[in-house]
Amino acid sequence: MPGATRTIVINAPIEKVFDVITQYDRYPEFLSEVKAIRTANRKGNTVDVHYTVEVMKTVRYSIRVVEERPTRMAWSFIEGEVMKDNKGSWVLEPEGEGKTRATYNVEMALGLLVPKTIVNALVETSLPKMLESFKRRAEAP
Repeated sequence: MPGATRTIVINAPIEKVFDVITQYDRYPEFLSEVKAIRTANRKGNTVDVHYTVEVMKTVRYSIRVVEERPTRMAWSFIEGEVMKDNKGSWVLEPEGEGKTRATYNVEMALGLLVPKTIVNALVETSLPKMLESFKRRAEAP
């Protein structure tokens, strides 16, 4: 399954970075491709997150997230359009001086009719842009 891993250092404490990552309902405020998001079925540290995103076309999908405050958040695929699978994680490590090393990993399997160029665009263009958006959000006062 195609995947990607990227790491970024964020000038914010680990707890704040974790809060930004797990405040799913606020993603549309700083991630332009996320058009709508809804959470459901929260049980302890597990929650279902339902996305509507705009990536060349509108795509809806749902993932189940397991949160391990404040160092990790991982997800697995429930269902969706275009996608066959989507799993990944955020791993957060203190970097010293109030900074956090954030490593984002995603593996995605898309339908047979989805061109490779779209997969490559998601990984090469959207992923770095998304990480920068999280960084800006976490570093904001």
